[in-house]
Amino acid sequence: MQFGKQQGFTLLEMLVVLVIIGLLAGLVGPMIFGNVDKAKVQTTDFQIKMLKGSIGTFYLDIGRYPTNEEGLVVLSTPPNDESIKPFWKGPYLEEALPSDAWHHPYQYSIPGSNGKPFALYSFGADGQPGGADYNADIGYLPPR
Repeated sequence: MQFGKQQGFTLLEMLVVLVIIGLLAGLVGPMIFGNVDKAKVQTTDFQIKMLKGSIGTFYLDIGRYPTNEEGLVVLSTPPNDESIKPFWKGPYLEEALPSDAWHHPYQYSIPGSNGKPFALYSFGADGQPGGADYNADIGYLPPR
């Protein structure tokens, strides 16, 4: 009686395949995760430009920039000041006020640096002022 030839993979063949997959993941993984940080910086930069446009529209309607006390909230909620409430044509954002790509709130203050009327920025990945690379502040920075 003759038995059919069994087909399948040996343990050694499986281990070789797993080692190859591990090597490929080790080479490709850092490149992919490096792009994630770069994408977060680009997303934050884009959102800052979008918020700047909303602040500009607020300025055109009201005749002034949001105060430090009002902050960016005034872009989605009418101001408490009754003298300017009739001029407020908001909300100036289509959705709720976004956070940066690392889930930190955007920073806003008056005045900005180099003669700019306001500062609008993110503290970057670390959520702290200053920093380098992905931890660097992004946007229109305040005077230092």
